[in-house]
Amino acid sequence: MSAERPTLPPALLHTEAELARDALAAPLLARAARLARWAGPDTRVGAGGELADAQLPAAAEHLGLTPDEDGAAEASEAWRLAVDTGLVEVEDPSPEEDGPQNGPDEDDEEAAGEDAHGTVTAGENLALLTGGSPADVLAIWLDGLEAAHADATAPLFDDFADLVGEDGSIDFDALDWDPETEAEFLDGVLGNLYLLTVGEGADGSPVPLPALAASMIVPDDMGEPTDDILEQVSDAMMRLDDQFRVLEPIGIVEYHPVDEALLVEEGEETASPADDEDVTRYGMVRLTPLGIYGIRARMLEAGVEAPAIGDLADKGADTLLGGVAYYPEAAARAEIQLWLTRRGSDGAAAELLDAARGEDPLAPLRRLHCQQALALVGAEAEPAVRAVLGDPELGGLARVWLAERGAADVPAPSEAMIFWLAIDTIAAQLEADGDLDELQDLVEGLSGQHSGFFEEAWRVDHPATADVLEAMGRLHSDKKQAKDARKAAFKARSRGGSAD
Repeated sequence: MSAERPTLPPALLHTEAELARDALAAPLLARAARLARWAGPDTRVGAGGELADAQLPAAAEHLGLTPDEDGAAEASEAWRLAVDTGLVEVEDPSPEEDGPQNGPDEDDEEAAGEDAHGTVTAGENLALLTGGSPADVLAIWLDGLEAAHADATAPLFDDFADLVGEDGSIDFDALDWDPETEAEFLDGVLGNLYLLTVGEGADGSPVPLPALAASMIVPDDMGEPTDDILEQVSDAMMRLDDQFRVLEPIGIVEYHPVDEALLVEEGEETASPADDEDVTRYGMVRLTPLGIYGIRARMLEAGVEAPAIGDLADKGADTLLGGVAYYPEAAARAEIQLWLTRRGSDGAAAELLDAARGEDPLAPLRRLHCQQALALVGAEAEPAVRAVLGDPELGGLARVWLAERGAADVPAPSEAMIFWLAIDTIAAQLEADGDLDELQDLVEGLSGQHSGFFEEAWRVDHPATADVLEAMGRLHSDKKQAKDARKAAFKARSRGGSAD
């Protein structure tokens, strides 16, 4: 029933139906679908499946784009996505059918190459966009996200001619481009953006591009960034500006790009934003609900633990209480509520209480979340709660729950149970790494309720007694009380009251 601290906080995902609607509305996928329906037997494509230049003006016009270079580029991008996501199928031109058969000369070969074109048919996935399930739509969209990610990390050709050798080959080494490094950097940025979006206290506000770039460049222990570091941040900002412009049409981000007026002609670099300047001019990015889904899917594919609220809804109570052990309070409550909705109230309280037992390090946290879960069950939990009033581990919890509900006939706890519950409560908060000020208030409040608290607390038969008393010695603001707590911790260890 133990749990490891998750790498990322749990994400609250929209429903598959909502996400599928967002995916269909993503500009790039919507355009790809329109072109797939527009294409027919006469559509001309190159050997790589790309739309022939002669077809681009008509494709752009069909999409409602301007029939100029920009419109042609957007149409070409949408067509590539249609191919990459299986909305269209392209059969390469057949040499037997399109090429000359008997000793062609160079002119014949050039003419044949110009005339050759593949056959275009509707792909199987095109019908799934309208007739498939939300899961089908999202699977297609995820393929589109992979394609957009690849485009975003592709090298930028400032002067393609400089890369072509005398023999016509392309010198990719001259690009100074490492595809794995580029992909890892962008994934790191998207991971940080994901954390800022789903983390505790996140309000969905856009994140400044300089902050994202700095999160990947500036070392955590660095005070004032050096000029070299600032230059690296500036370079990363401009690269991210290009990448987010590519990613926005697939629907994972809302992006306010860098103000072009900030670009310096020489080297096209931008300075780091000063405190008195409008940071929005340097780019602002927000991860959309579809983006949360997509980035999480990519992380899961890469083996990263990225939980989502609802993952535990069909699990047992032991898995539930262990799984939410380190969740933020609001996320734990949402997960428990979903579990109760799926499980039903009948027998839920007894199952939760049974899962809360134990002497392992996570047991106090399980009991804490069990108490929160019982509050959500409501009055129907009372019979199961009364059944554990005599349990040495659960009796104190049961009395607190009944008292909070104003129940009658609640037996008074013994002094041993009071002290045991105090140790258990602090142990849970210590394991959860909660707010330090709140923990200090808890420590001082519990010890202040009982005169001579530390004279008795070291005797408590709880696995965490010594550890809790040591922590109380560190946290208590009263020097005498802190000293008493440390002495009590020593006594507890001497009697073997805590496992090292």
